[in-house]
Amino acid sequence: MSDPDVISTGAPGATAADAASAGAAPTAKRRRQVPEIAALLVVLIALGVFFSITSEFFLNYDNFVNILTAAAVTGIIAAPATMLLIAGQFDLSVGSAAAFCGAVLASLALHNDIYFSVLIAVLAGLGIGMVNGFFVTVVGINALITTLGTLAVFRGLTQVVTDGQTMAIDRFGGLGTSRPLFDIPLPVYIFVGIAVAFWFLSRYTVFGRSMYAIGANPVAARLNGIRSGRTIFVGFLLSGLCVAIGGLILASQLGAASPQAASGMELSVVTAVILGGASLAGGRGAIAGTMVGLLIIGTLNNGLVLLNVSSFWQTVAQGALLIFAVSFDQLRIRLTSN
Repeated sequence: MSDPDVISTGAPGATAADAASAGAAPTAKRRRQVPEIAALLVVLIALGVFFSITSEFFLNYDNFVNILTAAAVTGIIAAPATMLLIAGQFDLSVGSAAAFCGAVLASLALHNDIYFSVLIAVLAGLGIGMVNGFFVTVVGINALITTLGTLAVFRGLTQVVTDGQTMAIDRFGGLGTSRPLFDIPLPVYIFVGIAVAFWFLSRYTVFGRSMYAIGANPVAARLNGIRSGRTIFVGFLLSGLCVAIGGLILASQLGAASPQAASGMELSVVTAVILGGASLAGGRGAIAGTMVGLLIIGTLNNGLVLLNVSSFWQTVAQGALLIFAVSFDQLRIRLTSN
């Protein structure tokens, strides 16, 4: 008769406790992973129910389109920001960079073809990504410090280019205001396309897996042949590209380039990414989670507007949401490390 404590697990000497631990590990892992997106969906639904009860204007098609439209530019920029945070990197210059790209477009469009101006503005965004990537990966400056510096640099350059004044842009309203299908603005389709592209990139490409590996353990990633510097540099390039797209959409929606455009956007982007499950420690995050986090922020802002809550309180709510998201992230790290 066999020892009751010995279970046939394929490994000699394995005990019931070993088997229980082996079985419990995947279960615990599932408990830790599933609630991240599930809890976000519960919060999103709860907000929807609350605002549906408190405002008669919330639960209709046009308002849902408004939420998506308001979230589109932030979502376009948040997609590459998620990839960077997965790798343990930050880009806090996104708001200033978006405003700068819009200013470049407006200044060039005064005396040049609009398509040429758009091309140069996109190249300006890529240039910003190259600058950030160079200082982080080549010079070795911390990404937080680098992008805080470039945040100030490009906000100042935007003021220089526009001379501190709002500059009108002619013949460029289509990108931000046209509604090609189902009365939904074009920026929403661009947002969805970029989100899907980055979702695929993060899950099914070597680049995406490398970003996770770098964020989880940079030393192990390097020993496994991953070129961390080059991979992170590409991440900053993608961020610069999406920032340029977002800046052009903002300029198109406003019909002008403002030196104050996209002020505070970095706060919205970071809040959405962290709320969506990305960890400040790196190695964790998902595009889908970021998009749900973004919808939570958009729904909250939209609902507060419908309830005639002051815009000052909306800023307070967004800051509180960021603190909550970071606190939740730290709690999750402690729980998963035990």
